[in-house]
Amino acid sequence: MSTAIRFNPLGADFRADPYPQYRLLRETRPVHKTLGMWVLTRHADVRAVLRDRTFSADLIPQLVRKQAGRVSGRDVGRIERLGRKSLVFTDNPDHARLRGLVNRVFTAQAVAALRPSAEKIAGELLDRALASGGMDAIAEFAAPLPVAVLSEWMALPLSLREHVGHWTHDIRFLLEPGLMRGDDFAHVCDVVENFVAALTEVLAARRAHPGDDLVSRLLAAETGGGDRLADEEVVFVCMMCFVAGNETTKSLIGNGLLALLQHPGETERLRARPELVPAAVQEMLRYDCPLQLTKRLATHDVEIGGQLVREGDQVLLCLGAANRDPEVFPRPDEFDVTRDAHGHLAFGHGMHGCLGGLLAELQAEVAFEQLLRRAGRLEPDASVVEYQDHSYIVRGPRKLPVSFGASA
Repeated sequence: MSTAIRFNPLGADFRADPYPQYRLLRETRPVHKTLGMWVLTRHADVRAVLRDRTFSADLIPQLVRKQAGRVSGRDVGRIERLGRKSLVFTDNPDHARLRGLVNRVFTAQAVAALRPSAEKIAGELLDRALASGGMDAIAEFAAPLPVAVLSEWMALPLSLREHVGHWTHDIRFLLEPGLMRGDDFAHVCDVVENFVAALTEVLAARRAHPGDDLVSRLLAAETGGGDRLADEEVVFVCMMCFVAGNETTKSLIGNGLLALLQHPGETERLRARPELVPAAVQEMLRYDCPLQLTKRLATHDVEIGGQLVREGDQVLLCLGAANRDPEVFPRPDEFDVTRDAHGHLAFGHGMHGCLGGLLAELQAEVAFEQLLRRAGRLEPDASVVEYQDHSYIVRGPRKLPVSFGASA
């Protein structure tokens, strides 16, 4: 008798390529309990939990508090509040209130207006790479682009912009508190305090001299009943824009570029038909999504896929597995830039659908439009892809060296 496949996100094979394991789980154990949580791999099950508002997203702040109690003596009140005031981790009624205010600023029109800024920043990054004949596409292109675009939208002072990327990388630990040791809590607490202090100064300056930037718009956002965001809430929204948006956008561009390098025929199809770039970005999100895993907490007994999930049980949603479900996407393991990939769950679904999804898509479209138009033939400079290992929920290359050959 063959041994049943077990979900093991910590293994080296899973980090290199989780999709064979996802496929076996979908086929043999689509809903099963392991590592103290229920693991879901089918699109229908994952989507159903994401849209079910009775499943709580408040798990991460709880885990931060518990982990801090186990390994740290530090006061984690600020970072716990950061979690509880973050749209990603709030439940109603707090979520509805915060989302209603922030949605007044994060409009499709406001995001579309950022395209010239994103094009300018991407162009400058690519100028430097072209002058060198190549680049590490992660460190020199995919990583600095979202930080610079957000910094520009917030009109942050230059003295602050040089710190934002490093602070954002350090605070990422809050998304996976189980990985944090005592010294990690101490460092993250210090970084959060520095970040809050710097952004509080920005808020004071915008109150005195409001502009058309994101910070000014968040300060001015108001409901019909006169409700506004408190200053700390505005600071937390800005911080989480970086924390939630940087790693995922960086990995979207990195994973997408890797897919193009591995499928040169699709790359040439995009060169010939650049109008396909938006569809290609959707396929990149489906084919190898940046955020692979997310958690929910059951607030009552419920049946999923024939299994009884009890109140208080943790549920792990495998977004990467759902996006390769053949019941929804024919030939799911093929990368096809002409595919209609809408319906993917890379940005979640339901009331916690990613607020910054449109901005991530815009930046990826700009990045690939410029690369395909200006960089000539893209050639990988390494035979083995090194994947980042600082996160178990985000998937993306740690390094991706490429050179620019002459166009065919």
